[in-house]
Amino acid sequence: MARFIYRMQSILNIKEKMEEQARMEFAAARMRLDEEELKLQALIERKESYEEQGRELRRHALKVMDIMENREAIGVIDEFILVQREQIRIAERALENARDKLKTAMQESKTQERLREKAFEEFMREENAREAREVDELVSYTHGNAKR
Repeated sequence: MARFIYRMQSILNIKEKMEEQARMEFAAARMRLDEEELKLQALIERKESYEEQGRELRRHALKVMDIMENREAIGVIDEFILVQREQIRIAERALENARDKLKTAMQESKTQERLREKAFEEFMREENAREAREVDELVSYTHGNAKR
């Protein structure tokens, strides 16, 4: 039996490498988004801590400077939270872009794989037809020799 050689194997290999690279980029984008979300959560928890601290300051003896510093800290944290939410939106867009790129790479890879499978099926049909011809020739030869 002849050996199957797919003439566009190099293209299939490239498509598979591109798909793997897209998977890695997607994973990196996912990790970045997770990190940004963790940063936001930490900022929110820090703000809640400042708010609790502000309530404690108001409950006890009124120290105006401490209360003003606490309000200032809450204002700064609010700014950080706004900036962090924008960073999350940027990371989400990057994740979507990576997802689209991965989807495209997977489709291209699958297309090449299907083409390879069709070429293999065609090869098998041709190989089976060749073997059938050889068997027919062998039967004809042996049948012809048997009659003589």
